[in-house]
Amino acid sequence: MEQDQLNELMKARRQKMIQLKEKGIEPFGPGCVPTHYSADIVAQFDSLEDTNVTITGRLIGIRTHGKAAFADLKDYRGKIQIYFRRDQLGEEKYNLIELFDIGDFIAVEGSVFKTRKGEITVSVQDYRFLTKALRPLPEKWHGLKDVELRYRQRYLDLIANDEVRQTFINRSKIIQTMRDLLNEWGFLEMETPVMQTIAGGALARPFITYHNALDISLYLRIATELHLKRLLIGGLDKVYEIGRIFRNEGISPVHNPEFTSVEIYESYADYRDMMVLTEKLISECAVRVLGQSEVVYQGETLDLTPPWPRETMISIVQKYAGVDFSEISGDAAAREAARQAGLELDGKEKWGEILNLFFEAFCEEQLRSPIFVIDYPVDVSPLAKKMDSEPRLTHRFEAFMAGKEVANAFTELNDPLDQRERFERQLARREAGDKEAHMMDEDFITALEYGMPPAAGLGIGIDRVIMFLTDSPSIRDVILFPTLKPR
Repeated sequence: MEQDQLNELMKARRQKMIQLKEKGIEPFGPGCVPTHYSADIVAQFDSLEDTNVTITGRLIGIRTHGKAAFADLKDYRGKIQIYFRRDQLGEEKYNLIELFDIGDFIAVEGSVFKTRKGEITVSVQDYRFLTKALRPLPEKWHGLKDVELRYRQRYLDLIANDEVRQTFINRSKIIQTMRDLLNEWGFLEMETPVMQTIAGGALARPFITYHNALDISLYLRIATELHLKRLLIGGLDKVYEIGRIFRNEGISPVHNPEFTSVEIYESYADYRDMMVLTEKLISECAVRVLGQSEVVYQGETLDLTPPWPRETMISIVQKYAGVDFSEISGDAAAREAARQAGLELDGKEKWGEILNLFFEAFCEEQLRSPIFVIDYPVDVSPLAKKMDSEPRLTHRFEAFMAGKEVANAFTELNDPLDQRERFERQLARREAGDKEAHMMDEDFITALEYGMPPAAGLGIGIDRVIMFLTDSPSIRDVILFPTLKPR
């Protein structure tokens, strides 16, 4: 819509607003509680026929026919036709319909009936203005396709696209179902700090802010892990937190700097228990919200029914990259294998880091059906417990589907001496310029020295799970207000 045309339409709407006020009608009036939603009236028509109802919503269509007019009213649950008659409303009230615009909110009182064409309708006995819309909806608003506009002005997206509304309704239901299931299974929901003096619990670059009164820098959390594990030390055996995480990283179809995760910790459990919990949690969310454990994502069928296969990272790399890391003994040999495969290196990578590079470069995209990739190298797992049989590896897994990671878990490292050594190695990397390396957290090591029971922890990217369960191609399609560069 051209700007001049938009200005004229807005001018006309403001003029109608003035006319309403001149007639003693408040164009931004008080609320009105509906007795029914549109979908309820349609679903319960047999019992509601000829019954008086009160409905509220946004006008999305108006059709006048002399002494009568039809309109479509859209509310939270759907839309319904409403019918105005001059002889029922009276001349003055009926003529006010001329001051209606698409986008206005009104409240309607009337009786339910079915037209000769079979459409369930509310015959208006009275109505009143609730809100005058001073801007017109975008042209062809019922099919708003401009992706940039949809993300920047999500409110228009929600008005225009019913499937988008349903995605975010399902998002709310999925998160609530996760919460319900964890509560049913005996976990306690906790809240930990968003602003932290040390950014820990993940390998990620944090956002930095500043506290004036304390005269210190603070970090927006990159994970909830280390605070939740402190709660295990304090004797709370099964805890979780659903909350926002902040990572100062790039934006992509699967990355947003601000996202939602659930982290779950259980004393006396190990990473095998977390695999069972992961597949149960995600599959049960699908069943309870969507009615089935099989979903279609971008044309691929994903069967979420447990159990999901388990396969080691080494065996997957051998399968898809043709390199057997169980036969590669040291860092130098691993770096040579990487060079032969065409991977870029800085010459300082360790055996486990190179194994992980092979996995990311050659394998992740091949993992289409739900699968647990297990036994990650210690070099990329600073908080996971080592395997006794192979100290280069840890009791850790990540869950993948459709080529994307959705969960990360491990048997927790509870040896404070080993943890200090790993933090020191991470600190050396940080001092060498790696801004994603883990910081030293002396208080967490102190806490571990008081004794943390054997435990396992799990983190699930809720936004990615919702992508799969709602067939959404981008993480921005499931975050109401994704991070965008200002215009």
